[in-house]
Amino acid sequence: MKSQYKHVLLRCLLVATAILFLAVVLGAFGAHALEEGFTSKQIANWHTAVDYMVLHAFALIVVAFLMNILPKQVKTWQRAGQSFLLGMILFSGSLIAWSLTSYTPLVILTPIGGLLFLVGWAILFVGILRVYRD
Repeated sequence: MKSQYKHVLLRCLLVATAILFLAVVLGAFGAHALEEGFTSKQIANWHTAVDYMVLHAFALIVVAFLMNILPKQVKTWQRAGQSFLLGMILFSGSLIAWSLTSYTPLVILTPIGGLLFLVGWAILFVGILRVYRD
């Protein structure tokens, strides 16, 4: 594997593991510290945000795996990873911020983040399909 691709792959794994660490911290915080003063909707949104962080951090690990075994398509895998990362920031970030502040205009970012998740999965699907057909 070329060193430039190895650097991208390792960066992807670093980001994924950092997000998983953060998700565990946020999950624990949500399970123990949000009981008083938060509505059931705020707590549910918090847990949804954390669940999607975990799921898409593992998607970044899949992206890193694809970079390793199919390096010719590294740009495709990078685009998928970027979509997942931006989706996590907008989707999970907006839900967490809304849960903490009750500032409802933030939730306009949530569906944009969800759309970015879908874009990332579509990019992976098309990329894998192209490799399969070759």
